[in-house]
Amino acid sequence: MINLVAFIPRAVVQGIPLLFGSTGEILTEKSGNLNLGIPGVMYVGAISGVMGSFFYEQSVDPADMNGALAILIPLLCCLVGSLCMGLLYCFLTVTLRANQNVTGLAMTTFGVGFGNFFGGSLIKLSGSDVPSIALSATSGYFSKSLPFAGKLGWVGKVFFSYGFLAYVAILIAIVCAYVLKHTRVGLHLRAVGENPGTADAAGINVTKYKYKATCIGCMIAGLGGLYYVMDYACGVWSNDAFGDRGWLAIALVIFTIWRPFVSIFASIFFGGLYILYLYLPTGMDHMEYQELYKMIPYIVTLVVLVLTSMRNKRENQPPSSLGQSYFREER
Repeated sequence: MINLVAFIPRAVVQGIPLLFGSTGEILTEKSGNLNLGIPGVMYVGAISGVMGSFFYEQSVDPADMNGALAILIPLLCCLVGSLCMGLLYCFLTVTLRANQNVTGLAMTTFGVGFGNFFGGSLIKLSGSDVPSIALSATSGYFSKSLPFAGKLGWVGKVFFSYGFLAYVAILIAIVCAYVLKHTRVGLHLRAVGENPGTADAAGINVTKYKYKATCIGCMIAGLGGLYYVMDYACGVWSNDAFGDRGWLAIALVIFTIWRPFVSIFASIFFGGLYILYLYLPTGMDHMEYQELYKMIPYIVTLVVLVLTSMRNKRENQPPSSLGQSYFREER
């Protein structure tokens, strides 16, 4: 039997990067922009935060580190790097009306290359004997759990044993869900995603909403990359260590029917699938099954995509103009 008290916290930690990525992509897609560059955005957000943290740690003695600066510097660097990726995507697809699918895939390739290039450069600067950077001092601030978590037994372990970014991810998802459903800004954003021509005729600035939603979405997704390095990986950066989390985050958008609140639970669910093989029977008698266990999240993803594509209800469909560039002259 799986020890749930040990399993659930690890599933949450695995799922938080997916939650950041899917929340950011939901916000982007609600404006009609299909950003397949989320994996690259998460990569750029992560390496930007790593660079800020690396140079700060190099400039001070570990004993003299300021906790606020240790958090703010990588956080701001991550947000700026992710924002630049969002602006680049919007300039190409909204202003220049480039194909969104091609642009997103190109940004993923660019983001991974950008991260590997600067990550490799930092590894050389650090003089490390292994191909990685350890930012353990900064990681300690990001992964610090609530002080009373250890006194609450299994309740503290399951609900209060995470770094602050985990709670930020959940809060952002809740705020996005509220804004999209209950505010005028959310109504305008959904109108832009459904029919930009009608929204434009009603006086809504389509370009402004597409830029803002995409840039904010990229900044949220970039935080997922920072969380992965600083919390999940304990401050260790290694090139090509992200795996396919960015793509899973995009798949989660469809699974959650473009609802950020549902994404909270879906992300934890997929995070659990990611590590399920560690809790299933292993040993010499089951070694041949371990690789099959690792395929579980991808098999479930395929099944989910098939099932969600069969939904006929209008409210379960993507925004009508998703992936299409808007030409005002064609109204």
